[in-house]
Amino acid sequence: MSDESRDRAAQQSKGWMEMTGAISQPEGSITGGCQCGAVRYRLDGQVVKTYICHCRECQKQSASAFGISVRVHGADVIITQGQVKTWQRPTDSGRVLACHFCPECGSRLFHGDLAGDDPVSIKGGSLDVMPDLSGVDHIWVARKVRGIAIPAEARTHFGEPDDETA
Repeated sequence: MSDESRDRAAQQSKGWMEMTGAISQPEGSITGGCQCGAVRYRLDGQVVKTYICHCRECQKQSASAFGISVRVHGADVIITQGQVKTWQRPTDSGRVLACHFCPECGSRLFHGDLAGDDPVSIKGGSLDVMPDLSGVDHIWVARKVRGIAIPAEARTHFGEPDDETA
């Protein structure tokens, strides 16, 4: 194998490890954005909790069997490029949830109030580096798609966890 081929293989391997979360980001450097690149953001605080959510709303917005919700404080999300568009939907608790997305490509980015200290869910697929999902709680398992296996050691919640609000 030539040096050039070896270098290219190393770069591809490094890229894969970054995409799969095998290389963690240093504190304060969590970034993400939409599919088209019009909206970019960074997190200026700590991740509070990460969930795999099996609710029907996450299934619909992710067009998949579940969504990844990275909980942070709303004021810690800094939009560094572009602007989000927002629409609101009712939740099972009777509240109204703000859903923020890119007005160009429609990628869902956040759920919740970006101006406050209340928890906001960053949609995991919008992160530049996917979080490590080992050991995360699974929520809304009452709505889990049949055939999806949850690890036996995972903590599960029938609906919304007691310590969180939708």
